[in-house]
Amino acid sequence: MTGNKVKKRILILIAAVGIAAVLYVLWRQGGFLPGWIEWKDTEAFDSEGGYKIVLHHKSVAIRYQDEIIWTSPDGVRVQDALFCDIDGDGFQEFILLCWKKGRYGKYKPFWVEKDESGWSQHIFVYECQKKEIRPKWMSSYIGQDVVSVSAGEGTASSHRLLLTDRDGIISSWVWDFWGFTKEDTEVSFAVFGDNLMHEPIYRYGLQNDKDFSFLFENVQDIISESDIAVINQETPLVDRPSMYSDYPRFGTPLHVGQAIVNAGFDVVTCGTNHALDKGTEGIRVTKDFFDSQGVVCLGIQSEREIEYEPYKIIVRNGIKFAMLNYTYGTNGIKIPEENPCMVHLLGNEDQIREDIGKAGQEADFVIVFTHWGTENSEEIDDFQRKWAQIFLESKVDVVVGTHPHALQPCEVMKGDDGHEMLIYYSIGNYISAQAEEVCTKGGIARFTVTLTESGYKVTEYGLIPLKIKWEKGGKYTAQVE
Repeated sequence: MTGNKVKKRILILIAAVGIAAVLYVLWRQGGFLPGWIEWKDTEAFDSEGGYKIVLHHKSVAIRYQDEIIWTSPDGVRVQDALFCDIDGDGFQEFILLCWKKGRYGKYKPFWVEKDESGWSQHIFVYECQKKEIRPKWMSSYIGQDVVSVSAGEGTASSHRLLLTDRDGIISSWVWDFWGFTKEDTEVSFAVFGDNLMHEPIYRYGLQNDKDFSFLFENVQDIISESDIAVINQETPLVDRPSMYSDYPRFGTPLHVGQAIVNAGFDVVTCGTNHALDKGTEGIRVTKDFFDSQGVVCLGIQSEREIEYEPYKIIVRNGIKFAMLNYTYGTNGIKIPEENPCMVHLLGNEDQIREDIGKAGQEADFVIVFTHWGTENSEEIDDFQRKWAQIFLESKVDVVVGTHPHALQPCEVMKGDDGHEMLIYYSIGNYISAQAEEVCTKGGIARFTVTLTESGYKVTEYGLIPLKIKWEKGGKYTAQVE
């Protein structure tokens, strides 16, 4: 081999070694981190301690009264940083969304012999007290690609860390005694229509050991699989056989209420045009029974409940739901003057706008169950259109209608401000002995509420069709079509 060839090979080798060295340095410095990462440059203050975050060029400095008291560790590249009281102890924590080599922190699982050499994403949490920054929690690899991190705000989301991934999906992480636990940020609903207890239906149950479990035997899985199950109890409950009655003034055996409880319903809507069919006694028995069983009862108040309570709050998976229930009327029966809030009426527009506004301030998501529309009609009427617009303007998120005993359309309305509202104008009967064909078809409203980048939204919705069946012996059931 000639001298020139040797020199050439040496130069190539030197160049290769140089390139390898440069690549190694770049790798060590994080030069080959994913291109989708949005590196933040920001400054932020804690709420009361005088600390200041300065995040610049993938590193962080913490200042206290213009003095740098802490900088991010070597070998850590910081994507985002914030202050928040993540554990609810009254003191601010300092949180980093960052990258480092390896998947584990200081300690790795005993079954892992050697940590990986590649870069991975982590959450670091530090305590900030008395000018000291102390490590509190150093995560292993997060397990997802996180674009941004924020602290939950509001009554339902406080003390939660919200991580947004590359698909815009937000996951919620709550602090417990050892670190973060991922929460389920979806809540599924199943809403059932009119539970309309005609005499043939309750007679069958009374004759069968007062067992009304047959009412829900075909839909038990749907109830069980839903986070919140709701049914419209069209007719008031009574606890004396002498009060049992059919149309036009209904009185329903209390055993029907027990079947609702046993089936696993979470909420009953009782603000209907039949709410006062048995006077204040029917209201009292119905409300007291469901209250005693831990089932949220909407739309009515007993004579002892003098203060107006237009909505109830239910919390599931960290989401606060405000639920309201109104009826267009009470079959011409006057509400007692001494208790005007005994049945919640769809009447005073200013009052209802105020109700919804207060509910929206207290909760993350507002649902209105409304008893309205034209009976036995599949068409929407002007009264429904008027109130649908009011609900939309008032920032209601979901409306579910009952009363027409027939299925009516479902749609997503969008306001001028971009607010979206899912509305089921009528989901028809769940159970009744009405003979009209249109009244034998109902549906279960199904929708899912999920945490998104723009707040809590309906991400899935639909209707499970039902058909009321009559069997020999007088048994009425609802069957999924």
